[in-house]
Amino acid sequence: MRCEVLFFLISFFLISFLFSYLILPKIITIIQEASFLRLNYKNELIPVGVGIVFFLTTLLVITVFLPFLPERASIKADAFLLAFAIFTCLGLVDDVWGSKVTSGLKGHLFASFKKGQLTTGAIKATFGLVGAALLTVNTGSWLWVLVNILMVVLTVNTINLLDLRPGRAGKGFLFLTVIFFILGWGEEEIIFLAAVSGSLLAYLGFDLKAKTMMGDTGANALGAALGVVAVWVLAAPVKIIYLVCLIIFHIVTEKYSFTQIIAQNRFLNFLDLLGRK
Repeated sequence: MRCEVLFFLISFFLISFLFSYLILPKIITIIQEASFLRLNYKNELIPVGVGIVFFLTTLLVITVFLPFLPERASIKADAFLLAFAIFTCLGLVDDVWGSKVTSGLKGHLFASFKKGQLTTGAIKATFGLVGAALLTVNTGSWLWVLVNILMVVLTVNTINLLDLRPGRAGKGFLFLTVIFFILGWGEEEIIFLAAVSGSLLAYLGFDLKAKTMMGDTGANALGAALGVVAVWVLAAPVKIIYLVCLIIFHIVTEKYSFTQIIAQNRFLNFLDLLGRK
């Protein structure tokens, strides 16, 4: 890896962490004063949508460093921020107006096409597909464009599916980030994940203690960051393997409770409870 890319990796991470650490208390206070609260799995009312900090921080860090970024990262910074903004906004729509009566990708699609009910989940899925198509339209043949669209959309939904217990979505993001760092080592685009990771780690303590929820606002943002960077840094064979894993994960979670699967596996349960109080 070039020293230049390593410099931006470290700088993005540290500055993002520090900025998020400083503004998080203010953001939480604003959300509390607006009474934007939701019952968590313990039936406690806590602030929701705090994951907006990921977008605010990443936007600031990338914008400040934009004139100095390596050439390829500089070209793709706008596309990354666009993806981040689109999916953050779609998540915020779901947090503000979404109903918890209908859940899951299958449930939202069923409600929309069978019952004629337009849900925020269906809106999110539809415009998520449009956004993913817009961002990947020039990434190869129509077949690879389809693969890349599915990678982005299913990665976003995967992080959403993980966000059912404190810290789970954040841990999932960090796990995939490490994988992408290893597989995409040397690629300039991975610096964007460093910015998001710094912000996430500053926030994660609040989530693990069940004091706040990142909401779909945050989960969508994390998933979009992973999905878009995966499109850019993963080799073609790895993309296929990754997409197959995403599809299998979605099939399993539509049929079985992922929380129960974790609870029945000693290692997964240990990771799930790690850091939680």
